[in-house]
Amino acid sequence: MGWLTTEELVWNTQGMLTTHAPSTYKIPTSGDVPAHFKVDLWPAPNSEDNVFGSKAVGEPPFMLALSVFEALRDAVAQTRADGQPVKLDAPATPERVLFALKK
Repeated sequence: MGWLTTEELVWNTQGMLTTHAPSTYKIPTSGDVPAHFKVDLWPAPNSEDNVFGSKAVGEPPFMLALSVFEALRDAVAQTRADGQPVKLDAPATPERVLFALKK
C-alpha cells in the first residue's frame, strides 16, 4: 500500500535522494487503515493450473500494490461528472488525490 501512496522520491538541489530509507519517508502502519475497510475475496476456486496451487510465485505480492493505486483512481473518477480519464501520478499522496479531484 505504501509503495504507491506514501513512498515519494524527493531529491535535494544537489541531486541527492533525500528519501532513501524508512527514516526519511512515511511507512504505512495499522493506524493508516480506514475505519471502514471492506474487502471481498473472490468466491470461486482458481480455475487455472499453477505450481502446486501456489498463488505467490514471482511478483504478485509486489504487483498487488497496483490495486490500491487503481482503487484510488477509480474513486476519484466516481466523483467527477466529466467522464474524462483521471490523471493521477504515483505515489498517490493525499495532495495528489486532492488535485485530481479538483480537475
